Amino acid sequence: MTLYDLVAPAVEARCEPRYRIAGIRAADPLGADAIHAAVPAMNRDADIPALTVALRSLVPDPDRTASLGVVDALAAVRDLGLLLGSLKRHGVQPLAAVPEALPVLRQLGHRTDMVPRDTVHHYTTWNPLGARQRMYTGDPMEGHLQNAVRMVFPALVAALDTCTELAGLEPYDPRFADALDRTGQHVQAMVDSIDFTVAEVSPEFFARGLRPYFEEIDVAGRDYLGPAAAQVPLWLVDLTLWQSDRSSPEYDAFLDESVLYSLPSWRAFHAAHRGSTSAVSKLSAAISWESTPRLPPGLAASAVSLARVLRILKTFRARHIGIARKAYSDDLRLYEAGSGGAPIALLRSVLDLTRDNETLVRHANVRMHAPGVAASASAPVPASATSSLREKRYTP
Repeated sequence: MTLYDLVAPAVEARCEPRYRIAGIRAADPLGADAIHAAVPAMNRDADIPALTVALRSLVPDPDRTASLGVVDALAAVRDLGLLLGSLKRHGVQPLAAVPEALPVLRQLGHRTDMVPRDTVHHYTTWNPLGARQRMYTGDPMEGHLQNAVRMVFPALVAALDTCTELAGLEPYDPRFADALDRTGQHVQAMVDSIDFTVAEVSPEFFARGLRPYFEEIDVAGRDYLGPAAAQVPLWLVDLTLWQSDRSSPEYDAFLDESVLYSLPSWRAFHAAHRGSTSAVSKLSAAISWESTPRLPPGLAASAVSLARVLRILKTFRARHIGIARKAYSDDLRLYEAGSGGAPIALLRSVLDLTRDNETLVRHANVRMHAPGVAASASAPVPASATSSLREKRYTP
């Protein structure tokens, strides 16, 4: 039994309509099943006229659009979105070719409280399985990539709960370490997902076969990114653990853009916690008040748990960079930036921030103050590491 099997039923049971995954997958409000079965062949042949007719035929009239509930509206955006990305991949601005889709997308965006085009959630989590699966290419590797993202959605929903709990706790509280441990279990799903991707999806297929379908489109004079994996909100864990007050201007600017593509409740989480005191800063403040050579057991446990979950985040980011370097190498890449708009240099910067926070927590807390280990017997820790940890804000 996987973590997905344990968490997914709890996600479905919630009142949030965007968590009604099975219902959204089953929905076909535009009668798009037959058309989407033919989309991979249209894309293979670069059949722009057929793709244009397909998009036009799916656009509902205003009355039909207004009648859709949130579940059906999400499915409608999903089914229009695959055609938007297909046309753009072949060099056509889809709303210039089918202008009647513009007011519909804007109305659906308002109805779903999301951006007026498809996101990574539409393309993966809310996408039907099996014969009804919507795909650009029909290649098995595309299906594997979609499954890799599907794996993490329930875990991220659960992580939102544990991070909300963590934000209201202090490091001396035993629940602080417990919330961190549960968060780490959820984040591990990201590592499992990227390992699955490495095993099943070649860098060449992603770079040349799939990446072109994730380009931005123009919606009423504004560009909206395609369904990029960067929209999977690992940032909500970063925000609670360190990013809220130990970030960099570049990462902050990237998140300000990425948050727009999230679910409404996740955007609300970001708004509520940005600029708040992170778990790393809480721990460093607590340590600064301790004058004994070893920390109290509860505080030491929090330090161990925080270092552990930061290490999991670091592992994910290191493996992500490995994939990105291959897909965007000189001999493969068709684009300078990733599908989420971030260059590899930003991925490297965020990995460095994650690693620095993990190193500071681990060195200054675990090695120097681990229960049962005398300070004099611990491996030496540079004074700069301890003093840096006690700074309110980390500056790279």
